[in-house]
Amino acid sequence: MLTRRERLLKTLRGEPVDRPAVCFYEINGLDQDPSDPDPLNIFTDPSWKPLLDLTRERTEIIPRRGLGSLFRAPSPLKEFTTVERWFDEKGRRFVRTTIRSGSRTLKSLTRHDPDVDTDWTLEHLLKDEDDLEAWLELPHAVDPGPVDPQPVLDAEAKVGDAGLVLIDMADPLCHIAGNFDMATFLMLAHAEPELMHRALQRVSEWLLPKVEAAAAALPGRLWRIVGPEYISPPYLQPSFFKSYVTRYDRPVVEAIQRHGGFARIHSHGRLKYILDDIAATGCMALDPIEPPPQGDIELREVRVRHGRQMVLFGNLEASDIENLPTERFRKKIDQALKEGTQGEGRGFVLMPSACPYGRKLPELALRNYEAMVEAVERC
Repeated sequence: MLTRRERLLKTLRGEPVDRPAVCFYEINGLDQDPSDPDPLNIFTDPSWKPLLDLTRERTEIIPRRGLGSLFRAPSPLKEFTTVERWFDEKGRRFVRTTIRSGSRTLKSLTRHDPDVDTDWTLEHLLKDEDDLEAWLELPHAVDPGPVDPQPVLDAEAKVGDAGLVLIDMADPLCHIAGNFDMATFLMLAHAEPELMHRALQRVSEWLLPKVEAAAAALPGRLWRIVGPEYISPPYLQPSFFKSYVTRYDRPVVEAIQRHGGFARIHSHGRLKYILDDIAATGCMALDPIEPPPQGDIELREVRVRHGRQMVLFGNLEASDIENLPTERFRKKIDQALKEGTQGEGRGFVLMPSACPYGRKLPELALRNYEAMVEAVERC
């Protein structure tokens, strides 16, 4: 029998495996620490313990380490940036970031609630075209400095044979779109292509050297590239995807895979009319391939069209984990396993599109996670 690490590596390489891998995505049992007394740590609730135990003991775990954590050189933006943090009477944490660029002051505000494991953006850093111009004038280091591989190496030592560590990064589009509210970003992307390309090129100038350096220092690792979904249908026509994503993500993918790594594109929602443009980046994996009605394409079609190139991760909807009765959820699992493994293809990893983020894990969700493990172990 293969170890869980071996199973994932063979899957990524397109080699035969004894059974499909199963991953709970953000839940990896390593980074969720029930003993951490932080009042914002939802995993102190006892309802999470059975799931964390199940994750560590019986799933292929894939902890993520951010690309930025691998570089110790101080950011050139530090001298222009002020960060304030405070808690209100409800235990909510607020973070105000202020960046000065010439005559303009850019501000963002986020809130983290004690019972919800996410940050809500109350104010976006960039509000209009002039803010984007000011942001582009800020200094960004093209030379990223030396790579510190220790965050990945330390995580790998903890994971052992239970899985793989993933290097996580935002693509050029994500660095821009994530600073706007969605409506403003889409209007700019549609109406100001010249400005958008100038911004994407500017980000690429400092992002690509980081990717190249990290991929060389940590060869052969799995990577996740987030951001493409910002421009996917129905937000804009598919032609924008090729222009704003494929063009700028292809060099990122090439840098990763030049050093033996595996680049995985992450894109929620509709894929049918952008799937060929995702494949054109040269990526070797794709997630989370949401089934209809959240997505617009069946897993079997993705496998037929590009399964030889890409390992397919996902095809289970996070909302179904929390809401669908287990017997009905088992049918979704069986369908995903069937469509993800039949016929020719590089490989398949059963995985949900996200995970619950409330302080108390519903009993139904635990049962449905257990059903995922039971299904792959029967294969």
